[in-house]
Amino acid sequence: MGMNKNTILGWATFIMIIMGLILIALGIFKYRDVSGIGFAAVGIGFFAIAWVFSSLKGRV
Repeated sequence: MGMNKNTILGWATFIMIIMGLILIALGIFKYRDVSGIGFAAVGIGFFAIAWVFSSLKGRV
């Protein structure tokens, strides 16, 4: 099974969403002080990059 560009972008989107959820969960549940805000912000950034990957799927 060969992986084309769309498959790679799909997997990258999936991994970025999972990592974003993990970072947001760390910010909410483990680090409740100032660093938790940073973890949540980076998790939201991961969602933004995943959104870009998802929108590129089919156009590259």
